[in-house]
Amino acid sequence: AFQAPLPILIVLVTSILVAAIGFFDDRKPIAARRRLGAQIVLFGIAVLGVIPLSPLAADLGLPVVLLFGLLVLAGVYWINLFNFMDGIDGLAASEAMFMALAAALLALLDIPELTGHPGLWWLVALAAASFGFLCLNWPPARIFMGDAGSTYLGFIIAILALLTINWGWLTPWQWGILAAPFITDATVTLVRRLLQGESLIEAHRRHAYQALARRWRSHRKVTLMLLALNLVWVLPLTYAAGWQESFGMQLALIAYVPLVFFAIVAGAGAPEDEVDL
Repeated sequence: AFQAPLPILIVLVTSILVAAIGFFDDRKPIAARRRLGAQIVLFGIAVLGVIPLSPLAADLGLPVVLLFGLLVLAGVYWINLFNFMDGIDGLAASEAMFMALAAALLALLDIPELTGHPGLWWLVALAAASFGFLCLNWPPARIFMGDAGSTYLGFIIAILALLTINWGWLTPWQWGILAAPFITDATVTLVRRLLQGESLIEAHRRHAYQALARRWRSHRKVTLMLLALNLVWVLPLTYAAGWQESFGMQLALIAYVPLVFFAIVAGAGAPEDEVDL
């Protein structure tokens, strides 16, 4: 790490600081506004350090400041979304392992000469570390990642997504599809709670995966269902979105629409007494 170019060191330092904030929050809760403020600053520093914004803004026809703001907003939302989805044994670790390994595989299939690129091995290392953790976090779990692990994983996945998009390995639509199960569950839950006038900082157990775990009385079944969903639905559509880049948006819609319907039926955002009947 100390021999790596400066941008890589920036990512390492900022990601470790995000994990440290999560660690202290695990021990003694930190006010939500302070956590969010720190995440915004650290993710913003990482984006400025590794992504050349001016060429990207010119390609998209956006002011650099607006693009920067949108990237930081999306990144911080994903960090907290990933944290929200770490609520049952094995789920978050499985998703991190799948996303990192799938991204590496799809990039390698498209560009075989990437075998010597450190970015590819960063993805593989993240998947391997997640697998090592999953061996002890698999239901019934013996260890838990807490905010220290979940916010770190959300942060590093977001940065690696931006890097691989910037390098031309994967498209934004591909990353959007890879993240679809987590984005769908968390967002449907958030929207339904907003419509019910609830406080968004109040702790709850209203995600679809939590409702299913209670209904099925099993964390293992829900985690296995996520793995199966990723393999038979998410991965093929992500590959297709890279193979036919001009249809990326349409393929993303195909990926999300059934998942939104399933999340609602499963009980995302619904009152617990309704879901548990």
